[in-house]
Amino acid sequence: MMKQEDTAVCHILCVEDDVDSCEMIKMLLTLSDEAYHVTGVHHASDAMELIAAQPFDLYVLDMWLPEIDGVELCRWIRKIDSQTPIIFFSAVSKPSDQQAAIDAGANAFLIKPNDLDQLEPTIERILTKNYTSEKCEV
Repeated sequence: MMKQEDTAVCHILCVEDDVDSCEMIKMLLTLSDEAYHVTGVHHASDAMELIAAQPFDLYVLDMWLPEIDGVELCRWIRKIDSQTPIIFFSAVSKPSDQQAAIDAGANAFLIKPNDLDQLEPTIERILTKNYTSEKCEV
């Protein structure tokens, strides 16, 4: 297991309106072998403020959020950032909603809670395959 001080840590923004789900995702990713740094917010507007102020290495979005839904947030992110990976992790399982997320620019769509064990491997795969960052080693 690599220690945090040995390498730069990927910074992930988790946008999840359910406080318990957000904390569970943060804990899972923070305690993983990669020891990701996870910032969690519960509203799209908070996510937009953070994204405008600082870079992230990956976004984890829920489909249903207060104010605007995850698909609209994904479209907004893609207007200003076409490179950073976006993963939807949502209880929504309708194929049309999943396709809307992919069409909006998402790199992957996982269904919670069934795909919880796939979240970390999906993040690692996407960061390794699709994204290179000087501050984030995978």
